[in-house]
Amino acid sequence: MANFSKSTVPQFSVEVYQNEYLPEGGREVNAIVTVTSTGGGTTGRRSLTGAPAATALPGQGPNAAVVIMVDCSGSMDYPPTKMRNARDATSAAIDTLRDGVAFAVVAGTHVAKEVYPGNGALAVADAATRAEAKNALRKLSAGGGTAIGTWLGLTDRLLASADVSIRHGILLTDGRNEHETPEDLRAALEACAGRFTCDARGVGTDWVVKEVTGIASAMLGTADIVADPAGLAADFTEMMENAMGKEVADVALRLWTPVGVEIKFVKQVAPTVEELTERRTQANTRAGDYPTGSWGDESRDYHVCVQVPEAGVGQEMLAARVSLILPAADGTSQVLSQGLVRAVWTADMVASTSINPQVAHYTGQAELAQVIQQGLEARKSGDFDGATAKLGRAVQLAADSGNADTAKLLSKVVDVVDAATGTVRLKAKVADADEMTLETRSTKTVRVKK
Repeated sequence: MANFSKSTVPQFSVEVYQNEYLPEGGREVNAIVTVTSTGGGTTGRRSLTGAPAATALPGQGPNAAVVIMVDCSGSMDYPPTKMRNARDATSAAIDTLRDGVAFAVVAGTHVAKEVYPGNGALAVADAATRAEAKNALRKLSAGGGTAIGTWLGLTDRLLASADVSIRHGILLTDGRNEHETPEDLRAALEACAGRFTCDARGVGTDWVVKEVTGIASAMLGTADIVADPAGLAADFTEMMENAMGKEVADVALRLWTPVGVEIKFVKQVAPTVEELTERRTQANTRAGDYPTGSWGDESRDYHVCVQVPEAGVGQEMLAARVSLILPAADGTSQVLSQGLVRAVWTADMVASTSINPQVAHYTGQAELAQVIQQGLEARKSGDFDGATAKLGRAVQLAADSGNADTAKLLSKVVDVVDAATGTVRLKAKVADADEMTLETRSTKTVRVKK
Protein backbone atom coordinates (compact mmCIF):
# COMPACT_ATOMS: atom_id res chain seq x y z
CA MET A 1 0.00 0.00 0.00
CA ALA A 2 1.28 3.44 -0.88
CA ASN A 3 2.27 6.06 1.63
CA PHE A 4 -0.69 8.24 2.52
CA SER A 5 -0.88 12.01 2.18
CA LYS A 6 -3.55 14.14 3.76
CA SER A 7 -5.06 14.78 0.33
CA THR A 8 -5.83 11.08 -0.23
CA VAL A 9 -8.30 10.65 2.63
CA PRO A 10 -11.11 12.61 4.30
CA GLN A 11 -10.01 15.18 6.85
CA PHE A 12 -10.55 13.96 10.43
CA SER A 13 -10.96 16.15 13.49
CA VAL A 14 -11.07 15.18 17.17
CA GLU A 15 -12.79 17.25 19.86
CA VAL A 16 -12.63 16.32 23.55
CA TYR A 17 -15.42 17.32 25.95
CA GLN A 18 -14.77 16.79 29.65
CA ASN A 19 -14.63 18.30 33.10
CA GLU A 20 -10.92 17.90 33.82
CA TYR A 21 -11.24 19.01 37.46
CA LEU A 22 -11.07 16.40 40.22
CA PRO A 23 -11.27 16.76 44.00
CA GLU A 24 -8.21 15.87 46.05
CA GLY A 25 -7.77 12.10 45.76
CA GLY A 26 -10.23 11.89 42.85
CA ARG A 27 -9.33 9.23 40.29
CA GLU A 28 -12.04 8.76 37.62
CA VAL A 29 -11.78 10.87 34.45
CA ASN A 30 -14.55 10.81 31.83
CA ALA A 31 -14.43 12.37 28.38
CA ILE A 32 -16.59 12.39 25.26
CA VAL A 33 -14.48 12.30 22.11
CA THR A 34 -16.23 13.58 18.98
CA VAL A 35 -14.66 12.37 15.74
CA THR A 36 -15.69 14.05 12.48
CA SER A 37 -14.71 13.06 8.96
CA THR A 38 -15.27 15.48 6.06
CA GLY A 39 -14.21 16.20 2.52
CA GLY A 40 -13.05 12.90 1.05
CA GLY A 41 -13.38 11.65 -2.52
CA THR A 42 -12.80 14.69 -4.72
CA THR A 43 -11.76 14.77 -8.35
CA GLY A 44 -8.19 13.82 -9.10
CA ARG A 45 -7.43 12.15 -5.79
CA ARG A 46 -5.72 8.82 -5.68
CA SER A 47 -7.22 5.84 -3.92
CA LEU A 48 -5.77 4.48 -0.70
CA THR A 49 -4.02 1.79 -2.75
CA GLY A 50 -2.16 4.50 -4.64
CA ALA A 51 -4.06 3.82 -7.87
CA PRO A 52 -6.02 6.62 -9.57
CA ALA A 53 -9.60 6.73 -8.38
CA ALA A 54 -12.03 5.68 -11.10
CA THR A 55 -14.35 8.63 -10.60
CA ALA A 56 -14.80 11.71 -8.47
CA LEU A 57 -17.50 10.23 -6.28
CA PRO A 58 -16.97 8.69 -2.81
CA GLY A 59 -16.73 4.92 -2.64
CA GLN A 60 -16.34 4.47 -6.40
CA GLY A 61 -13.66 2.88 -8.47
CA PRO A 62 -11.52 -0.13 -7.65
CA ASN A 63 -11.32 0.89 -4.01
CA ALA A 64 -14.68 -0.64 -2.94
CA ALA A 65 -16.32 -4.07 -3.03
CA VAL A 66 -19.77 -5.15 -1.81
CA VAL A 67 -21.39 -8.58 -1.42
CA ILE A 68 -25.15 -8.91 -0.87
CA MET A 69 -26.26 -12.00 1.08
CA VAL A 70 -29.91 -12.93 0.48
CA ASP A 71 -31.71 -15.40 2.73
CA CYS A 72 -33.22 -18.08 0.45
CA SER A 73 -34.27 -20.53 3.17
CA GLY A 74 -37.65 -22.21 3.01
CA SER A 75 -39.30 -19.69 5.32
CA MET A 76 -38.73 -16.94 2.75
CA ASP A 77 -41.66 -18.49 0.83
CA TYR A 78 -44.14 -17.71 3.62
CA PRO A 79 -45.75 -15.56 2.38
CA PRO A 80 -44.52 -15.88 -1.22
CA THR A 81 -44.34 -12.09 -1.50
CA LYS A 82 -41.38 -12.12 0.94
CA MET A 83 -39.03 -13.75 -1.58
CA ARG A 84 -40.26 -11.45 -4.32
CA ASN A 85 -39.65 -8.43 -2.12
CA ALA A 86 -36.15 -9.70 -1.30
CA ARG A 87 -35.37 -10.03 -5.02
CA ASP A 88 -36.73 -6.54 -5.68
CA ALA A 89 -34.72 -5.10 -2.79
CA THR A 90 -31.52 -6.73 -4.01
CA SER A 91 -32.23 -5.42 -7.50
CA ALA A 92 -32.68 -1.90 -6.09
CA ALA A 93 -29.39 -2.21 -4.20
CA ILE A 94 -27.61 -3.31 -7.39
CA ASP A 95 -29.04 -0.26 -9.18
CA THR A 96 -27.50 1.90 -6.45
CA LEU A 97 -23.98 0.53 -7.06
CA ARG A 98 -21.71 3.08 -8.69
CA ASP A 99 -19.66 2.28 -11.76
CA GLY A 100 -16.37 0.64 -10.88
CA VAL A 101 -17.44 -0.97 -7.60
CA ALA A 102 -16.73 -4.71 -7.37
CA PHE A 103 -19.77 -6.75 -6.30
CA ALA A 104 -21.38 -10.15 -5.98
CA VAL A 105 -24.65 -11.71 -4.81
CA VAL A 106 -24.81 -14.76 -2.52
CA ALA A 107 -27.85 -16.95 -1.81
CA GLY A 108 -27.92 -18.16 1.78
CA THR A 109 -29.55 -21.33 3.06
CA HIS A 110 -27.88 -24.12 5.09
CA VAL A 111 -25.09 -23.56 2.57
CA ALA A 112 -23.93 -20.46 0.69
CA LYS A 113 -24.09 -20.30 -3.09
CA GLU A 114 -22.85 -17.70 -5.55
CA VAL A 115 -25.71 -16.18 -7.54
CA TYR A 116 -23.67 -13.67 -9.53
CA PRO A 117 -21.15 -13.49 -11.12
CA GLY A 118 -19.99 -16.99 -10.00
CA ASN A 119 -16.68 -18.85 -10.22
CA GLY A 120 -15.38 -17.25 -7.02
CA ALA A 121 -15.13 -13.86 -8.65
CA LEU A 122 -16.52 -10.36 -8.29
CA ALA A 123 -18.08 -8.35 -11.11
CA VAL A 124 -17.29 -4.70 -11.75
CA ALA A 125 -20.40 -2.55 -11.74
CA ASP A 126 -21.49 -0.99 -15.00
CA ALA A 127 -24.73 -0.98 -16.97
CA ALA A 128 -24.11 -4.45 -18.41
CA THR A 129 -23.14 -6.23 -15.18
CA ARG A 130 -25.98 -4.62 -13.24
CA ALA A 131 -28.43 -5.93 -15.84
CA GLU A 132 -26.85 -9.41 -15.74
CA ALA A 133 -27.01 -9.50 -11.93
CA LYS A 134 -30.66 -8.47 -11.85
CA ASN A 135 -31.43 -11.16 -14.44
CA ALA A 136 -29.68 -13.76 -12.25
CA LEU A 137 -31.87 -12.73 -9.30
CA ARG A 138 -34.96 -14.00 -11.12
CA LYS A 139 -33.71 -17.54 -10.57
CA LEU A 140 -33.69 -17.18 -6.78
CA SER A 141 -36.19 -19.41 -4.99
CA ALA A 142 -36.81 -20.37 -1.37
CA GLY A 143 -35.82 -23.75 0.02
CA GLY A 144 -33.45 -25.16 2.64
CA GLY A 145 -32.26 -24.15 6.07
CA THR A 146 -30.28 -21.29 7.63
CA ALA A 147 -26.54 -21.32 8.43
CA ILE A 148 -25.39 -17.71 8.41
CA GLY A 149 -21.78 -18.55 9.22
CA THR A 150 -21.44 -20.19 5.79
CA TRP A 151 -22.79 -17.02 4.13
CA LEU A 152 -20.23 -14.89 5.92
CA GLY A 153 -17.42 -17.30 5.05
CA LEU A 154 -18.19 -17.21 1.33
CA THR A 155 -18.56 -13.43 1.43
CA ASP A 156 -15.16 -13.14 3.10
CA ARG A 157 -13.53 -15.26 0.39
CA LEU A 158 -15.14 -13.23 -2.38
CA LEU A 159 -14.20 -9.88 -0.86
CA ALA A 160 -10.65 -11.06 -0.19
CA SER A 161 -10.20 -11.63 -3.95
CA ALA A 162 -10.52 -7.88 -4.59
CA ASP A 163 -7.59 -5.47 -4.26
CA VAL A 164 -9.64 -2.82 -2.46
CA SER A 165 -9.64 -1.14 0.93
CA ILE A 166 -13.42 -0.77 1.40
CA ARG A 167 -15.02 -4.22 1.83
CA HIS A 168 -18.67 -4.36 2.80
CA GLY A 169 -21.42 -6.93 3.20
CA ILE A 170 -25.20 -6.59 3.32
CA LEU A 171 -27.05 -9.49 4.97
CA LEU A 172 -30.78 -10.21 4.94
CA THR A 173 -32.40 -12.96 7.01
CA ASP A 174 -35.96 -13.80 8.01
CA GLY A 175 -35.42 -16.62 10.47
CA ARG A 176 -33.41 -18.23 13.18
CA ASN A 177 -29.89 -19.52 12.51
CA GLU A 178 -31.03 -23.10 13.10
CA HIS A 179 -28.72 -25.18 10.92
CA GLU A 180 -25.40 -24.43 12.61
CA THR A 181 -24.44 -24.10 16.26
CA PRO A 182 -24.00 -20.73 17.99
CA GLU A 183 -20.32 -21.68 18.26
CA ASP A 184 -20.12 -22.09 14.47
CA LEU A 185 -21.58 -18.62 13.92
CA ARG A 186 -19.30 -17.13 16.58
CA ALA A 187 -16.26 -18.71 14.94
CA ALA A 188 -17.30 -17.33 11.54
CA LEU A 189 -17.72 -13.84 13.00
CA GLU A 190 -14.34 -14.01 14.70
CA ALA A 191 -12.75 -15.11 11.42
CA CYS A 192 -14.40 -12.28 9.45
CA ALA A 193 -14.12 -9.45 11.99
CA GLY A 194 -11.81 -6.72 10.78
CA ARG A 195 -11.81 -8.10 7.22
CA PHE A 196 -15.05 -6.45 6.12
CA THR A 197 -17.95 -4.52 7.62
CA CYS A 198 -21.50 -5.84 7.41
CA ASP A 199 -24.98 -4.37 7.77
CA ALA A 200 -27.64 -6.89 8.86
CA ARG A 201 -31.39 -6.74 8.45
CA GLY A 202 -34.14 -8.95 9.85
CA VAL A 203 -37.32 -9.11 7.75
CA GLY A 204 -40.65 -10.05 9.29
CA THR A 205 -40.81 -11.17 12.93
CA ASP A 206 -39.53 -14.77 13.00
CA TRP A 207 -35.83 -13.97 13.43
CA VAL A 208 -33.83 -13.49 16.63
CA VAL A 209 -32.89 -9.92 17.48
CA LYS A 210 -29.72 -10.84 19.38
CA GLU A 211 -28.46 -12.91 16.42
CA VAL A 212 -28.89 -10.10 13.90
CA THR A 213 -27.63 -7.32 16.17
CA GLY A 214 -24.73 -9.54 17.26
CA ILE A 215 -23.67 -10.03 13.63
CA ALA A 216 -23.78 -6.29 12.92
CA SER A 217 -21.94 -5.47 16.14
CA ALA A 218 -19.13 -7.95 15.48
CA MET A 219 -18.76 -6.65 11.93
CA LEU A 220 -18.98 -2.92 12.86
CA GLY A 221 -22.15 -2.49 10.80
CA THR A 222 -25.75 -1.49 11.40
CA ALA A 223 -28.73 -3.66 12.35
CA ASP A 224 -32.41 -3.00 11.88
CA ILE A 225 -35.80 -4.60 11.45
CA VAL A 226 -37.90 -4.44 8.29
CA ALA A 227 -41.15 -5.72 9.72
CA ASP A 228 -43.04 -5.32 6.43
CA PRO A 229 -41.18 -6.97 3.52
CA ALA A 230 -42.61 -4.28 1.24
CA GLY A 231 -40.17 -1.86 2.86
CA LEU A 232 -37.07 -3.87 1.86
CA ALA A 233 -36.31 -2.04 -1.39
CA ALA A 234 -36.18 1.37 0.27
CA ASP A 235 -34.06 0.01 3.13
CA PHE A 236 -31.62 -1.79 0.81
CA THR A 237 -31.26 1.31 -1.35
CA GLU A 238 -30.44 3.42 1.71
CA MET A 239 -27.94 0.82 2.97
CA MET A 240 -26.17 0.69 -0.37
CA GLU A 241 -26.08 4.48 -0.63
CA ASN A 242 -24.42 4.58 2.79
CA ALA A 243 -21.93 1.91 1.73
CA MET A 244 -21.11 3.89 -1.41
CA GLY A 245 -20.34 6.90 0.78
CA LYS A 246 -17.52 5.15 2.66
CA GLU A 247 -14.15 6.59 1.68
CA VAL A 248 -11.62 5.10 4.09
CA ALA A 249 -11.53 1.78 5.96
CA ASP A 250 -9.88 0.34 9.05
CA VAL A 251 -9.54 3.56 11.02
CA ALA A 252 -8.57 2.87 14.62
CA LEU A 253 -9.16 4.91 17.76
CA ARG A 254 -5.78 4.76 19.54
CA LEU A 255 -5.69 5.43 23.26
CA TRP A 256 -2.31 6.19 24.83
CA THR A 257 -2.11 6.36 28.62
CA PRO A 258 0.84 7.20 30.88
CA VAL A 259 2.19 4.88 33.55
CA GLY A 260 -0.28 4.42 36.41
CA VAL A 261 -3.41 5.15 34.36
CA GLU A 262 -5.93 2.32 33.89
CA ILE A 263 -8.58 2.21 31.16
CA LYS A 264 -12.04 1.49 32.61
CA PHE A 265 -13.92 1.46 29.29
CA VAL A 266 -14.08 2.76 25.74
CA LYS A 267 -17.41 2.77 23.94
CA GLN A 268 -19.06 4.40 20.96
CA VAL A 269 -22.10 6.35 22.17
CA ALA A 270 -23.40 7.98 18.96
CA PRO A 271 -25.02 7.25 16.59
CA THR A 272 -25.39 3.97 18.48
CA VAL A 273 -24.03 2.50 21.71
CA GLU A 274 -21.27 0.00 20.90
CA GLU A 275 -18.94 -1.47 23.51
CA LEU A 276 -15.31 -1.39 22.31
CA THR A 277 -13.36 -2.10 25.52
CA GLU A 278 -12.73 -5.79 24.81
CA ARG A 279 -11.81 -5.15 21.17
CA ARG A 280 -8.52 -3.48 22.03
CA THR A 281 -5.39 -4.60 20.22
CA GLN A 282 -2.03 -3.57 21.63
CA ALA A 283 -0.25 -0.97 19.49
CA ASN A 284 2.80 -0.51 21.73
CA THR A 285 3.70 -0.57 25.42
CA ARG A 286 1.40 2.28 26.44
CA ALA A 287 -1.16 2.39 23.61
CA GLY A 288 -4.00 0.25 22.28
CA ASP A 289 -6.20 0.45 19.19
CA TYR A 290 -9.99 0.18 19.09
CA PRO A 291 -11.62 -0.56 15.70
CA THR A 292 -14.07 1.94 14.21
CA GLY A 293 -14.58 0.46 10.74
CA SER A 294 -15.18 2.47 7.57
CA TRP A 295 -15.84 6.20 7.35
CA GLY A 296 -17.50 8.59 4.95
CA ASP A 297 -18.56 12.14 5.69
CA GLU A 298 -19.93 11.66 9.22
CA SER A 299 -19.46 12.28 12.93
CA ARG A 300 -19.42 9.84 15.84
CA ASP A 301 -19.03 10.18 19.60
CA TYR A 302 -16.98 7.96 21.93
CA HIS A 303 -16.97 7.78 25.74
CA VAL A 304 -13.54 7.21 27.28
CA CYS A 305 -13.22 6.53 31.02
CA VAL A 306 -9.83 6.16 32.70
CA GLN A 307 -8.62 5.85 36.28
CA VAL A 308 -5.64 8.02 37.22
CA PRO A 309 -3.35 7.79 40.28
CA GLU A 310 -4.34 9.83 43.35
CA ALA A 311 -2.85 13.33 43.51
CA GLY A 312 -3.07 16.45 45.63
CA VAL A 313 -4.60 19.84 44.95
CA GLY A 314 -2.68 21.79 42.33
CA GLN A 315 -1.38 18.70 40.53
CA GLU A 316 -2.27 18.07 36.90
CA MET A 317 -1.48 15.40 34.33
CA LEU A 318 -2.22 14.13 30.86
CA ALA A 319 -4.68 11.31 31.53
CA ALA A 320 -4.85 10.02 27.95
CA ARG A 321 -4.09 10.95 24.36
CA VAL A 322 -6.70 9.94 21.78
CA SER A 323 -5.59 9.59 18.16
CA LEU A 324 -7.25 8.53 14.91
CA ILE A 325 -4.91 6.09 13.17
CA LEU A 326 -4.92 4.86 9.56
CA PRO A 327 -2.66 1.79 9.19
CA ALA A 328 -0.70 0.98 6.04
CA ALA A 329 0.20 -2.41 4.60
CA ASP A 330 3.89 -1.82 5.29
CA GLY A 331 3.26 -1.64 9.04
CA THR A 332 3.42 2.14 9.29
CA SER A 333 0.45 4.32 10.15
CA GLN A 334 -0.79 7.84 9.68
CA VAL A 335 -2.12 9.95 12.56
CA LEU A 336 -5.24 11.61 11.16
CA SER A 337 -6.03 13.73 14.23
CA GLN A 338 -5.73 13.65 18.00
CA GLY A 339 -7.01 15.14 21.24
CA LEU A 340 -5.96 15.21 24.88
CA VAL A 341 -7.77 14.12 28.06
CA ARG A 342 -6.52 15.97 31.15
CA ALA A 343 -6.81 15.65 34.92
CA VAL A 344 -6.44 18.67 37.24
CA TRP A 345 -6.90 18.41 41.02
CA THR A 346 -8.59 21.36 42.69
CA ALA A 347 -10.05 22.41 46.04
CA ASP A 348 -12.91 24.18 44.24
CA MET A 349 -15.89 21.93 44.99
CA VAL A 350 -18.08 23.59 42.36
CA ALA A 351 -15.50 22.91 39.65
CA SER A 352 -14.76 19.34 40.72
CA THR A 353 -18.39 18.25 41.10
CA SER A 354 -19.67 19.75 37.85
CA ILE A 355 -20.63 17.07 35.31
CA ASN A 356 -19.80 17.88 31.71
CA PRO A 357 -23.08 18.08 29.68
CA GLN A 358 -21.82 15.73 26.96
CA VAL A 359 -20.68 13.15 29.52
CA ALA A 360 -23.97 13.37 31.39
CA HIS A 361 -26.01 13.06 28.19
CA TYR A 362 -24.25 9.98 26.86
CA THR A 363 -24.11 8.30 30.26
CA GLY A 364 -27.90 8.59 30.19
CA GLN A 365 -28.11 7.29 26.61
CA ALA A 366 -26.01 4.24 27.48
CA GLU A 367 -28.25 3.59 30.49
CA LEU A 368 -31.32 4.00 28.27
CA ALA A 369 -30.14 1.23 25.93
CA GLN A 370 -29.35 -1.02 28.89
CA VAL A 371 -32.65 -0.62 30.74
CA ILE A 372 -34.69 -1.18 27.57
CA GLN A 373 -32.94 -4.49 26.98
CA GLN A 374 -33.26 -5.45 30.66
CA GLY A 375 -36.93 -4.46 30.69
CA LEU A 376 -37.78 -6.50 27.61
CA GLU A 377 -35.92 -9.53 29.02
CA ALA A 378 -37.86 -9.20 32.29
CA ARG A 379 -41.14 -8.97 30.37
CA LYS A 380 -40.34 -12.12 28.38
CA SER A 381 -39.48 -14.02 31.56
CA GLY A 382 -42.72 -12.99 33.30
CA ASP A 383 -41.11 -10.55 35.74
CA PHE A 384 -43.69 -7.83 35.13
CA ASP A 385 -42.73 -5.70 38.14
CA GLY A 386 -39.11 -5.67 37.01
CA ALA A 387 -40.14 -4.94 33.44
CA THR A 388 -42.33 -2.03 34.57
CA ALA A 389 -39.50 -0.53 36.61
CA LYS A 390 -36.89 -0.83 33.87
CA LEU A 391 -39.12 0.35 31.03
CA GLY A 392 -40.39 3.18 33.23
CA ARG A 393 -36.81 4.30 33.76
CA ALA A 394 -36.32 4.08 29.99
CA VAL A 395 -39.30 6.36 29.37
CA GLN A 396 -37.89 8.85 31.88
CA LEU A 397 -34.43 8.82 30.27
CA ALA A 398 -35.83 9.13 26.75
CA ALA A 399 -37.90 12.14 27.81
CA ASP A 400 -35.01 13.80 29.66
CA SER A 401 -32.62 13.45 26.70
CA GLY A 402 -35.09 14.36 23.97
CA ASN A 403 -34.84 10.94 22.34
CA ALA A 404 -38.24 11.19 20.68
CA ASP A 405 -37.78 8.17 18.39
CA THR A 406 -37.10 5.83 21.32
CA ALA A 407 -39.92 7.41 23.35
CA LYS A 408 -42.31 6.63 20.49
CA LEU A 409 -41.16 3.01 20.32
CA LEU A 410 -41.54 2.66 24.11
CA SER A 411 -45.11 3.96 23.92
CA LYS A 412 -46.05 0.89 21.87
CA VAL A 413 -44.91 -1.41 24.69
CA VAL A 414 -46.04 0.57 27.75
CA ASP A 415 -48.78 3.08 28.57
CA VAL A 416 -47.04 6.22 29.81
CA VAL A 417 -48.69 7.72 32.89
CA ASP A 418 -45.99 10.29 33.69
CA ALA A 419 -42.83 10.45 31.56
CA ALA A 420 -41.05 12.82 33.96
CA THR A 421 -41.21 10.31 36.83
CA GLY A 422 -41.06 7.19 34.67
CA THR A 423 -44.49 6.00 35.75
CA VAL A 424 -45.81 3.46 33.23
CA ARG A 425 -48.07 0.44 32.87
CA LEU A 426 -47.20 -2.55 30.71
CA LYS A 427 -49.55 -2.99 27.77
CA ALA A 428 -51.55 -6.22 27.95
CA LYS A 429 -50.91 -7.02 24.27
CA VAL A 430 -47.88 -5.97 22.26
CA ALA A 431 -47.34 -6.75 18.59
CA ASP A 432 -44.21 -8.82 17.92
CA ALA A 433 -43.02 -6.23 15.41
CA ASP A 434 -43.29 -3.41 17.97
CA GLU A 435 -41.36 -5.33 20.64
CA MET A 436 -38.66 -6.41 18.18
CA THR A 437 -38.32 -2.91 16.76
CA LEU A 438 -37.77 -1.48 20.25
CA GLU A 439 -35.17 -4.15 21.05
CA THR A 440 -33.36 -3.80 17.72
CA ARG A 441 -33.20 -0.01 17.89
CA SER A 442 -32.56 0.27 21.63
CA THR A 443 -28.91 1.24 21.11
CA LYS A 444 -29.68 4.18 18.80
CA THR A 445 -28.91 7.48 20.48
CA VAL A 446 -29.50 11.18 19.89
CA ARG A 447 -26.66 13.68 19.79
CA VAL A 448 -26.17 15.94 22.77
CA LYS A 449 -27.82 19.33 22.58
CA LYS A 450 -24.98 21.85 22.34
